[in-house]
Amino acid sequence: MIENQQYEKKSLSFLKGKNTDWSELAKDCVCFANASGGKILIGIEDGESEPSKGQLIKDRTLPETILKAINHRTINTGIIANILAAKNEAEYIEIQVLRSSQTIASTTDGRYYIRVSDECKPIPPDEMARLAADKNAFVWEEQTSKRIFRSNFNFDKRNQFLNDIISSPRVSNFVKSKTEDEILEYYFLTKGDYLTNLGILWIGNRQDRASLLFPPAVQIIRFNERDEKIWKVTLDDYELNPKEILSKIIYDIPDWQESFEMSDGIFRKNIPFIPIDVVRELVANALVHRTYTTRGDIFINLFPDRLEIHNPGILPYGVTPQNILSKSVRRNEHLSKIFYDLNLMEREGSGYDLVYELLLSSGKPLPIVEEGDDRVTVIVRKQIISKEVVKLMDKANKEFQLRQKEIIALGLIAQHNSISAMQLSKILNQKDDKGLQNWLGRLINLELILSNGKTKGTEYFINSQFLRRLNFKGKTDLKKIEPHRLQELIFQDLSVYPNSQIGDINIRIGEEITPRKLKSELDKMVEENKLIKSGEKRWTKYSINKLG
Repeated sequence: MIENQQYEKKSLSFLKGKNTDWSELAKDCVCFANASGGKILIGIEDGESEPSKGQLIKDRTLPETILKAINHRTINTGIIANILAAKNEAEYIEIQVLRSSQTIASTTDGRYYIRVSDECKPIPPDEMARLAADKNAFVWEEQTSKRIFRSNFNFDKRNQFLNDIISSPRVSNFVKSKTEDEILEYYFLTKGDYLTNLGILWIGNRQDRASLLFPPAVQIIRFNERDEKIWKVTLDDYELNPKEILSKIIYDIPDWQESFEMSDGIFRKNIPFIPIDVVRELVANALVHRTYTTRGDIFINLFPDRLEIHNPGILPYGVTPQNILSKSVRRNEHLSKIFYDLNLMEREGSGYDLVYELLLSSGKPLPIVEEGDDRVTVIVRKQIISKEVVKLMDKANKEFQLRQKEIIALGLIAQHNSISAMQLSKILNQKDDKGLQNWLGRLINLELILSNGKTKGTEYFINSQFLRRLNFKGKTDLKKIEPHRLQELIFQDLSVYPNSQIGDINIRIGEEITPRKLKSELDKMVEENKLIKSGEKRWTKYSINKLG
């Protein structure tokens, strides 16, 4: 068990009687309450999956003490505390924090926090509106405000849903063994005597689906080279449930069949302009993560050179265009589970991994995610970076059976020809070297990629021996230039342009050389008396030392 969005571990020494930091524990409870709930396990050390053997909770009143302490220090925060025994019979305290589904939890001194991945983060004042909007979205699924009796369902849609659940390999036998009504309740399609909003959306009749606040509507529009609309399909008659909408987009739109041929020895290989699985994942994400309490259609815009998917609403709290690969928050939790269990999308947190993998494997640039005031746009380019990159990725994957993270890392390095550890970490949203190594996996041991430098200055590039086997014709640049050759370039530049700043030197000799690498060689040349410098910081200038 590792610390993540749902779990936090603390040593038993955290509880120090009157000296216990109850404010810190209250903050953690508020964090979980404002996210999706979670558990705080007191008595299990970091890095361990169970308490130390022989550990016993001597004070049996601790759960009650914790409950009182948290209630006195928080608002809108519900917890349940119990003493539990692990498999090794050692004891620990489990604090279950309930999700604050309709209100925003806070500490009694007016501080707001939220759990993002394995961290507890304060909520800035300008983000309160976003969190409040997400709260409304969270409770929308289970509401029965329309008072549609559970018997008033669409017979065909109900039967299709139950058949899909029974035949899905992702659904456990425990769920499949339930009665039909129990399955509907398990997936929150019914509640008491009524259909929930989610139930109306999935198995309800057309007129009831139309009565929902903002049921999903999709517009697919094709544009020509002058950005003029030339074709349009609209799915807004409320006849279809989310699965049917997704199926119609995937199977009835001919654009996903378009591809180009690429020679591969004596064979020809078809590379789709937009991989069908990328379309499926992005459209499923749009349906699952849109806010059903916000007006707006989903737009799928088809241009000659790109695909754009516009989804109403903004990203869930804690998710940004920069961290979308590594962060995931379920806005519509129950709808998300249905999509996953029916094999309509990848599991939570791995959807964009699949998109990155498929695009990089086919030599295409990464998707662009843009967040506006009222919508999120994902842009996928049709063109490939180069045919050589496609061949490299195909050959490497077939020969070494690469894992998903390795494919993504290799694709990024291949497309950049050479990339620094800092750049790669930024793209993958990794904060430390350990996280980056997890993405690189076996690539270095397999000698598919090589590295040069240390720590933040490390440069990664494709092994030239592997490239020669593929007859790889990548572009030539100065990213991997050797130090002595770089110094010669600097010397030649300053002989023509003396008294120059580092930025001007960088532009003239090659902008692909990182400023960090250039600065390192300039400093060495100054130390060796080959150059002299004048000025400080940003105004520093370099010239050849004619007396050196």
